[in-house]
Amino acid sequence: MSEQNTPRSVSVLGLGPMGQAMVRAFLDAGVEVTVWNRSTAKVDAMVALGAKRAETVAEALAANEVSVLSLTHYAAMYDVLGQAPEALAGKVIANLSSDSPEKARAGAAWVRERGAEFLSGGVMSAGDNLVHPASYIFYSGPKAVFDAHAELLRPLSPQEYLGEDDGLAQIYYQALLTIFHPWLLAFDQATAVIAKSGHDVTGFVPFAIRASEAFPHFMTEFSKANAAGGWADLASLKMMDAGAQHIIDASEEVGVDAGFSHLAQSYWRKAIAASEAGGKAVSTFELIRDGQR
Repeated sequence: MSEQNTPRSVSVLGLGPMGQAMVRAFLDAGVEVTVWNRSTAKVDAMVALGAKRAETVAEALAANEVSVLSLTHYAAMYDVLGQAPEALAGKVIANLSSDSPEKARAGAAWVRERGAEFLSGGVMSAGDNLVHPASYIFYSGPKAVFDAHAELLRPLSPQEYLGEDDGLAQIYYQALLTIFHPWLLAFDQATAVIAKSGHDVTGFVPFAIRASEAFPHFMTEFSKANAAGGWADLASLKMMDAGAQHIIDASEEVGVDAGFSHLAQSYWRKAIAASEAGGKAVSTFELIRDGQR
């Protein structure tokens, strides 16, 4: 094997904020990095840090056995790798882009049909901060492929290999984003209420952090209940409905958009209606799991 194909060299295709963070992580670990991106300005910035420039996708793929993709979605993978499909044979593609599990599986099949190995990854990071203590990366795909290249990929973040299913990394990744997105919107609404009420948001934040320390308890308990079909008690559902109304009132009294809380309330009310109609308590988990509207 030639020197350029040693396990301490890699190509990175896609230099958005995350792709650039990956290049820096590799360089900091002493890994030689070849980079390609549609925008040459981003390539120039990485070359200034010590990366090697690839003028074309084919050149980037040829430079190393392993290429890491950091793109907006899997459709972009086809656009990028489709520029040089003949260069894929014998290579390893680690696609760390976000998308749906089925699209990850289809992308894996497409890459393998062209003679390359494939790993799917989901980057759980604090923004593009790969060295944050909470950052790590889900991987899925053939175990032998992961084991063969785990050491090379290790500088990116701690690794969590989930299994052979190409879509599994995206299942876990998107499930965690399902939690994060509503939390982010809820935090916006909460801090808007504080601000519109004439109070200091920074004085509120320590209490929000303190309250979040109970979240692991709730997740543990509700995961047990959901594994058994979901937690449901009609009186508790009605209490949650009333609580949602209080949140809505507190928000709208000061002119804050309470649309997110109205949506949450609609789920409590659907569960109440289903419970009363069926003569037994129906959980919001059941409604969401079964796609009931």
